[in-house]
Amino acid sequence: MNNNHYCIIMAGGMGRRLWPYSRKALPKQFIDLFGTGQTLLQQTFDRYKAIVPKQNIYITTYKDYKHLVLELLPEIDESQLIIEDEIRNTAPSIAYASHVINRINPNATIVVAPTDHLILKEDAFQEAIRKGLDFASENDKLVTLGIKPNRPETGYGYIQIDEERESDFYKVKTFIEKPEKEFAEIFIKSNEFFWNSGIFVWKAKTILNAFHCMMPDICPQIECETPDFSACPNISIDYSIMEKATNVYVQLCDFGWADVGTWESLYEALPKDRDENVIINSNTLMYDSKDNLISIPEGHLAVVQGLEGYLIISKGNTLLICKKDDQNAIRKFINDAEIKFGEQFS
Repeated sequence: MNNNHYCIIMAGGMGRRLWPYSRKALPKQFIDLFGTGQTLLQQTFDRYKAIVPKQNIYITTYKDYKHLVLELLPEIDESQLIIEDEIRNTAPSIAYASHVINRINPNATIVVAPTDHLILKEDAFQEAIRKGLDFASENDKLVTLGIKPNRPETGYGYIQIDEERESDFYKVKTFIEKPEKEFAEIFIKSNEFFWNSGIFVWKAKTILNAFHCMMPDICPQIECETPDFSACPNISIDYSIMEKATNVYVQLCDFGWADVGTWESLYEALPKDRDENVIINSNTLMYDSKDNLISIPEGHLAVVQGLEGYLIISKGNTLLICKKDDQNAIRKFINDAEIKFGEQFS
């Protein structure tokens, strides 16, 4: 393995779009979502330690989750944790983690990895990440991994590629946020648009230079021993850097990728029965029901009749039954539950 290759695993979010399975006290990255015996964080760590030295993997997380990370990843040293005292989205988190790594190794090339990904083709994935690291280490480019779409998905962002290219890396023409279905269908047919995976690769110096150029106000807050996250804007790396920089390239990939950050995306990614229902490790009896996603605790039984396109999710003290395609409603449900019944339901 190349000792100049590093990984930042983003494990600080609250995963509210997967409520009530993902909670403020135990977000999705710390949950065994697929019943494999491993949490999403453990799966992500194992995936990347096959690519970069495990001592070069750094985990960014919120202060309240420090003990969970150390418990789930006994292989890492506490010095590999980058603790945030405020949740401020991906830009401040990546900026500080990149600063930490750059101080340790100014020649570092970094892959930035979310924890809420499903990867079906592990060998192809490893090959793609190694290729991205090699390209980024030799060029002052900001690389994002683009996934060839196989359906007009409205829950993902899209990247439009330019004609300018270097090998399998295309200059980015534009980023498109989650489109309406009619536009997603046009994107698929054009062969110019790819899903934005949220996986990034760059040299530590390159991304820090980008922050100095495009977010100079954030640099004094994070380029220090004790970062002040409360003084940082709540903004994503996409909005703050990737959509503004002129040296952004997309690496075209196909390794069986899915974002499992929402119930709808999880439904699309998982196997279905003959009636297009997704049953996640649950005892069920289904009657005249199709296109549903069901997850209930072990030892319980769900009997479902006459439902189409619903979520039926039971976890802890909460049972959620709602339309599967109305993801925006979940935030309202959480807020209403907190206001009416207290934070124990969030």
